Amino acid sequence: MGLLEQCEAAFGSADLYCVLGVRREASPEEIRRGYRRASLRVHPDRVEPDAKEEATRRFQILGKAYAVLSDEEQRALYDEQGTVDEEGETLRDEWDWQEYWRLLFKKITVKDIEDFEKNYKGSEEEVADVKAAYMDFEGDMDSIMQSVLCADYTDEPRIRKIIEKAIESGEVPRYKSFVKESKQKMTSRKRR
Repeated sequence: MGLLEQCEAAFGSADLYCVLGVRREASPEEIRRGYRRASLRVHPDRVEPDAKEEATRRFQILGKAYAVLSDEEQRALYDEQGTVDEEGETLRDEWDWQEYWRLLFKKITVKDIEDFEKNYKGSEEEVADVKAAYMDFEGDMDSIMQSVLCADYTDEPRIRKIIEKAIESGEVPRYKSFVKESKQKMTSRKRR
C-alpha cells in the first residue's frame, strides 16, 4: 500500500496537507509546526500500551507525509501530479521514524506539554484553530472537541463562546449542527 492509501486508511484523507493539518500554501515552517502538532497527537509514547502498535504505524505515516512535504522536489512532484516517489530513500520502511522525529524536535517533557497548554489556551492560535475546526466539521461539536489541541470537556463552554462570537461577527457561517445541537448529544459527549 502506498503512502497516500496509508494516509487515507489511518487519517481518513489521502491529502498530505490535510493529514498534517496545514494549508496547501503553507511555508516550510508551517509544515514543520503542523507535523509537530500532528505527531504529538499520535506519538506512541502518549498512548496506552495496547494502542502502541497502531500509534506507531500512524506516527510513521505522519513522518512519511512530512518527509514528502518538507523536501522541495518531492513536494513539487506531489503538488503538480498528486503522487509521491515511493522509491525515495525517506519513504522506505526501514527508516527509523522515531529517531528522525527526535532529531527534528527536542525531547518533550510533561512540563513542556503543560506549558504549551497554558500558553495555547486563550491564544490567537487557539481561536484560529477553533474557527478552522468549526468550518472543517461544519459545526459538529464532537469533531471540534476532538480536533482542538488541549481541549477536554471542561473547555467546551469556552470553545462554544469563541464560536458564538465568530458567528455573531460574521467570521464564520451559522451551521445548524452547532446552533441546534440537542441536549442529549451534549450530555453524551460529556459522559465520554
